Amino acid sequence: MTDDQQTSRRSQAWFGAQGRSGMVYRSWMRNQGLGHEVFDGRPVIGIATSASELAPCNAHLTRVAEAVKRGVWQAGGLPLAFPTMATGETLMRPTAMLYRNLMAMEVEELIRANPLDGVVLLSGCDKTTPAMLMGAASVDLPAVMVTGGPMLNGKYRGQDVGSGTHVWKFEEDLKTGRMTEEECFFAEGCMARSEGHCMTMGTASTMACMAEALGMQLPGSAAWPAVDSRRMETAQAAGQRIVRMVEEELRPSHILTREAFENAIRVNAAIGGSTNAVIHLIAIAGRVGVELGLQDFDDLVRAVPTLVNLMPSGRYLMEDFCYAGGLPAVMAELLSGKLLHGEQITVNGRTVAENNGTAENTRNIGNTGITGNAGRTGDAERVGSDVITGLAAPFQPAGTGIAVLRGNLCPDGAVIKQSAASPHLLTHRGPARVFDSPEAYHEVADDPELDIDENTVIVIRNAGPKGYPGMPEVSNVPLPAKLLKAGVKDMVRVCDGRMSGTGYGTVVLHVAPEAAVGGPLALVRDGDPVVLDVPNRTLRLDVDDAELTRRRQAWRAPAERHTSGYAWLYAQHVQQADQGADFGFLRGSRGHEVPRDSH
Repeated sequence: MTDDQQTSRRSQAWFGAQGRSGMVYRSWMRNQGLGHEVFDGRPVIGIATSASELAPCNAHLTRVAEAVKRGVWQAGGLPLAFPTMATGETLMRPTAMLYRNLMAMEVEELIRANPLDGVVLLSGCDKTTPAMLMGAASVDLPAVMVTGGPMLNGKYRGQDVGSGTHVWKFEEDLKTGRMTEEECFFAEGCMARSEGHCMTMGTASTMACMAEALGMQLPGSAAWPAVDSRRMETAQAAGQRIVRMVEEELRPSHILTREAFENAIRVNAAIGGSTNAVIHLIAIAGRVGVELGLQDFDDLVRAVPTLVNLMPSGRYLMEDFCYAGGLPAVMAELLSGKLLHGEQITVNGRTVAENNGTAENTRNIGNTGITGNAGRTGDAERVGSDVITGLAAPFQPAGTGIAVLRGNLCPDGAVIKQSAASPHLLTHRGPARVFDSPEAYHEVADDPELDIDENTVIVIRNAGPKGYPGMPEVSNVPLPAKLLKAGVKDMVRVCDGRMSGTGYGTVVLHVAPEAAVGGPLALVRDGDPVVLDVPNRTLRLDVDDAELTRRRQAWRAPAERHTSGYAWLYAQHVQQADQGADFGFLRGSRGHEVPRDSH
């Protein structure tokens, strides 16, 4: 590190200042026991932690932050941890998605306002990861992501149970009498048996993998369970690495290129990842000025098979995925098929191909993601190839990932997760049964006289970004109780809201424009024929244009649900799902210019 590098550090505008200004900043920091020598121009590293007991997935991040600190000190930096809000889908109402943009705004402004040269982002639950990446991208200081890791596999009566996914399964079993209330109560304690985020390939695990696929997380680190000591090893390595990144001036804008997003989209298809990744990746891309559209999520994945056999699309869980090789094994397979941009740079300064090209689909990846050395063995009983398949014999064939639909019911697009849907329903025509809110459906879902059969298309509207507000995970509503008891396993559902990444079923999501802004979903009436044709990528309402025009002329926008506060701000400025549901005024990078000194 040269003298010029030290004096040019962003943090030196605070700690290197002469006279009263420098004294103010240094003296107050010394009340924490810091000696004068730490203000010598070394990189100051912020550790943004979303630890919160209100977000169970993130509650352990305080300990993860301590591991990051060790790494920063070892590399010669000054670590300073600071809290951010935690957008946990587990408890927040009406939905954590309402607050993703607020968290992104907070992260951005905290980084910019403080004397930081680089930042380590600690996230867990599904909205915290994209929010932190969005905020850091808008500041464009060196940044590395450390996700908190998945929980251990749930265990119930000799079988593995997955968080979220088995909630839906147990609910169905309860409604059909296959499970008692007492058994259900016992099972819920078996599902989340360690700290960490969902261990299914839900949105939390998906976004951890997306951070790694984008190059913003150390290779191999997305899958380590939260309670595995190597989770802390990874965090310590991230602390060491961020100091070097500051010295190299390696910033998010260098990593988050168009090629990086294309890699992430293809990886998401290969892992059977959440549909929520579509919205989050588009939003992150918008912060760095990368043109990324909804259609990319269809065009780029048609040649990509589903390689990972994880719930909700498959059998296994994240702990198994980790021991089978984790994301490097998946990316190595994609690289072998020339499906990734191998030359893309990542946070460790190496390329995607250098990081992952020789990764093995084995019982355990050992320390590969941290040191690049051969992995240790003997950590799991299952054979890796059952969990991570190869291109030659994939878990599901190419073209079974997320499909983007168009048609008069979704002119700006909608998505469906084919790997979690029922094949026989991917081409379907049925009469609509319309509900103006998810609550309206739940009020009658258990009514034995409900006028719905297995051919009906359940339409849930006013659940989009503006209409709810916040676009909650309500689209995969449970089937009517009378149909579950009759043995019906799945139905077509169409909604302008989202679905939990842990969910499953033939559910059309993110219909855009949403009903609340006058999208065609607002014009559907009971009995209208809805035609779903996933192979041809269409979703349409079989009603003539003249009738739809008459309905549109009669349509009136719903009254604003909020007239003040953050929810009002959100509803006024949120963009539609196909644009990432970010605030229009937050798109783009605002940089890291040092704010004016008021002292």
